[in-house]
Amino acid sequence: MRLRTRAGLGAVTTGIAIVLLASTASAAPAPGAAGAGDPYYPYAGNGGYDVAHYDIRLTYQPATDQLAGTTTILARTTQELSSFDLDFGLHVSGIRVDNMPAAFRAVREGELEVTPAKPLAKNQPVTVVVTYADTPSKVVIDGYTAWKKTPDGALAVDEPQNSQWWYPASDHPTDKATYDVSVEVPDDVAALSNGTLVRKTKQRAGWTRWNWRSTQPQNTYATTLEVGKFEVNQATTPGGQPFVTAYDPATGDSLGAAKASVERTPEIVEFLANQFGEYPFEAQGGVVSTGLTFALEAQTRPVYSNKFFVAGTNTSVVAHENAHQWFGDSVSLGRWSDIWLNEGFASYAEYLWSEHQGEGTAAELAQYVYDSYPADDPFWQVLPGDPGAANQFDDAVYDRGALAVQALRTAVGDDAFFTILRTWVARHRGDDARISDFVALAEEVSGKPLQQLFHTWLFTAGKPATGPNGAATLRAAAQPRSYPAIQRTHQLLAAGDSR
Repeated sequence: MRLRTRAGLGAVTTGIAIVLLASTASAAPAPGAAGAGDPYYPYAGNGGYDVAHYDIRLTYQPATDQLAGTTTILARTTQELSSFDLDFGLHVSGIRVDNMPAAFRAVREGELEVTPAKPLAKNQPVTVVVTYADTPSKVVIDGYTAWKKTPDGALAVDEPQNSQWWYPASDHPTDKATYDVSVEVPDDVAALSNGTLVRKTKQRAGWTRWNWRSTQPQNTYATTLEVGKFEVNQATTPGGQPFVTAYDPATGDSLGAAKASVERTPEIVEFLANQFGEYPFEAQGGVVSTGLTFALEAQTRPVYSNKFFVAGTNTSVVAHENAHQWFGDSVSLGRWSDIWLNEGFASYAEYLWSEHQGEGTAAELAQYVYDSYPADDPFWQVLPGDPGAANQFDDAVYDRGALAVQALRTAVGDDAFFTILRTWVARHRGDDARISDFVALAEEVSGKPLQQLFHTWLFTAGKPATGPNGAATLRAAAQPRSYPAIQRTHQLLAAGDSR
């Protein structure tokens, strides 16, 4: 993830007056909160409403990096609102709320305050239409831009935020919605997004409109747009789902390795479904681009840098990003401090895939990682369960995070372990949850007290005295065959500062 802390912005406050108002029979309309209450990113997301659907209809000209269009937001109020916020950084020309023009103003970088013509009642549907046009690559929020201009297009791919550069939103994983994304581009480029390609239409000479639909709840950072001269392939998985892949021709000599990796996605998804339960979405695929240096778990269609395939095929990164379809996309984190729920399990999925391929068992890989870091290494000072915004995507969140998963497997046994995983993704499908919820479920399923195990592996600085396989003196006999590829993948993820 592009590490973009919002230091100095302060925390979202909760006043005593709000508690007093809640106890009265009727409260006066009030502004919605400026954020979802996440300590890492205080202004991410918004209060006072829940989004149900985004309809994003855009035109993009790669030659000038001009993006223009409208986004229609269907939401429901959760309080009486005198005003509400949207997370957005582009130039807005008009906003309508329930078909009436609304006042709006930028209250800080990437944040709009919208004041409807009349207050909004609680628990009512609301339709918000935002019209805008801008040059996204020139828009800087907190010293950073997530919009990546490429020679033949652009990429809206990043984490924890990327929506502010192409559509207004409540930008936090706890406010998920369904999507229609319709983007008109010149005929010689493709416009890729999430879900199913519903249709391609031509409404004027020289331009094609690509229409995508995501029917399952989707968080904002997992929503992406890739425009460029991609080679686009459409097929069907053995299970009958649309399978769309796209490759940047500039990938060059590593194009074959990229295809040999990403085209195996349905096989890898099938394997992961046997571990985690039914695949939660309606489509599969992947996009490989030279325009970024990391990989991201875009829902139904992960996006990979070409760098992952320079050394040859890399199915490890494909397993990692597709594991996120369960851990991160379908079940989203409740706070960004819960990042272990995403990265620890996606990294452990690489271990499971290695074991399936006969290139080293999960136990061998976990032990090898444990043995590779001496007790005085800074690696052991990062807490995967609450690493802080500055260390949110540190190597330890991935590697020590995976060791914590193996330690759980050791403690409860395989039957209980895989029951925990499948129950977790089934119980919270399409929603969000927190580490404390996972710990409670693990204890519920296993019947074992596990608080100390999670405290040691996730929340305590220092190398645990006992390894992930339960023996302090156990040493890995040899480097597992898959270890170099897994480490190379994690190093590229860390170097790109984004996942």
